[in-house]
Parts: sequence; C-alpha cells; structure tokens
Amino acid sequence: MIRTARLEDAEAINQLNKEELGYEIALVETTKQLKNILAQPEMYVIEVYEEDSTRKVLGYVHAQKYETLLSPTMFNILALAVSSNVRNQGIGRQLMERIEKQGKERGYYGVRLNSGEHRKEAHHFYECIGYHSTKWQKHFLKEC
Repeated sequence: MIRTARLEDAEAINQLNKEELGYEIALVETTKQLKNILAQPEMYVIEVYEEDSTRKVLGYVHAQKYETLLSPTMFNILALAVSSNVRNQGIGRQLMERIEKQGKERGYYGVRLNSGEHRKEAHHFYECIGYHSTKWQKHFLKEC
C-alpha cells in the first residue's frame, strides 16, 4: 500500500536512509525535517510503501517541486529507498509511478533526478522504468 508519509514514519525513513542509501543522520534531525516538509504539500511529496499485514514501511520516495528559469516545472526526486529485503518486487516502480501521476495531475512537465555515479544498480532501475541520462555533472558543496 502506498500512502502519504506521516510524522510517525520518521524512524523508518531514517533507517532506510542509513541502511539503503548510506546517509546517517540523527533521528531528531530526520523528524524535524519531515515535520517541515509535510507542512509544505505544495512544494514536497513524500510517499511511503507500507506492507499491508504489518504496516511496516518498506520504502519511500521524496520529491520536490522543481522550478527554474531553465526548464518547465517538474518534480525533482530527492530520495528513493526500498528495503533490500524486498527489492525487485516492484515497490520502487510503484513509488515512482505515484510521483509521476501526481506530477501529471499538477500539470508538470516531467520528473527529474540525480543519482550518484557509483549507484549502477539504481541507474539500471531508472532506465528500466523509462528514464534516460541527459548529462554528467559534478556536485559542489560549501558549508555555511
């Protein structure tokens, strides 16, 4: 079952980020961020895949409204994580289709995403569900 994320999903999302994506962040920070994000439904969408019988969150997708002067409005995928225990069962595809459907309903042009160069398995997944790479770029960061 796919549903909109709730604040009580913070721990499961935090665990998926750590175990599946390799991002370790304090639960208190995940909870704070999730609260802020859920308060802005016009900008962000977070959908979770929940197992029907146990109500355990097995995956999630996080998208942000992407508006620039360089392209039409789209969704930008900020995260997609599915538990490795249930991979290749269509959960990631269902989550992405849910975002695509919401984008279409909002009149957006499409869905874009970035994926780390080392995530070859993820690249294959995205290509299998109809995405194509448009360019290579470097990511820069400067802490404030």
